[in-house]
Amino acid sequence: MTALTLKNVNKSFGTVEVLKDINIEVDEGEFVVFVGPSGCGKSTLLRVIAGLEDVTSGEVRIDGEIMNLTPPSKRGIAMVFQSYALYPHLNVRKNMSLALKQEGQSKKVIEERVAKASKLLNLEPYLDRYPSELSGGQRQRVAIGRAIVREPKLFLFDEPLSNLDAALRMNTRLEIANLHQQLDASMIYVTHDQTEAMTLADKIVVLRDGRVEQVGNPMELYNNPANQFVAGFLGSPSMNFFPADLIGDNAEVTTGIRPEDLYLADEGPISARVTHVEHLGGDTNVVAMMQDHQITARLFGQHKVAAGQPVRFGYNPDRTYSFDQKGARVA
Repeated sequence: MTALTLKNVNKSFGTVEVLKDINIEVDEGEFVVFVGPSGCGKSTLLRVIAGLEDVTSGEVRIDGEIMNLTPPSKRGIAMVFQSYALYPHLNVRKNMSLALKQEGQSKKVIEERVAKASKLLNLEPYLDRYPSELSGGQRQRVAIGRAIVREPKLFLFDEPLSNLDAALRMNTRLEIANLHQQLDASMIYVTHDQTEAMTLADKIVVLRDGRVEQVGNPMELYNNPANQFVAGFLGSPSMNFFPADLIGDNAEVTTGIRPEDLYLADEGPISARVTHVEHLGGDTNVVAMMQDHQITARLFGQHKVAAGQPVRFGYNPDRTYSFDQKGARVA
């Protein structure tokens, strides 16, 4: 069954078109990530789904019902924000139960739901603490718990990890992935971080300038990008792009090679000079200039390569991509 359908959705603020003919389906139990650069419209799209913004035209359907004129509180959704949005004067238990009290749920139902969510999120030891007594990761778990207790049809996450440090981001990302498996709920997650998109999603929606560039599972988009934008956005370090004639191919196209598909080779066809080296322990990123074009190679293991050193790279021709002058994929 389809949990969410967006059909020909457009959104304008005055004369500015922010969302342009969006068509997306989210299946029941699916984890869908909206990803794209700042200003691409992903947060606005989430707010349209939530009912915090009205559509200019098109349809928003949740569980098959048109929701265009339905207020947020009646849509069967729960939203987790970047800022946590916890009440500082309420402890964890009361923060998680407040929406249920406002809905008029019985004390028994409230206690059961809070207990269940607390156990799922390992918050049981913190129920009597206040937000000021919690770490950033714990506060975010409380915000997620507040959404869980409502038992929504659809969970919406708006860049929920942006305020966390690197270690907490990874831990909380894993917690959200485990939570999705346990709840088997439909979730939409907005981020500009392609690592979060690749690791969390069943399906990724790549947005640019208010339009959908491509939809598919993470590895489908990574291995078969529809255009140069998608190819460059997904992957870290990002895909290398340079004129194809630098490696003896058609001068009318741009060649793309992912950093992990380059390797050091004494007789390799790509000649470059190293400008920077990142020694990461298990991997080594080598940044070099090939004439006027910067390229990055991601090498497995540790390599003794230094800035200023000339190098040659080989590559697998079967792992290259070609794009025309407008950025469309041609091979």
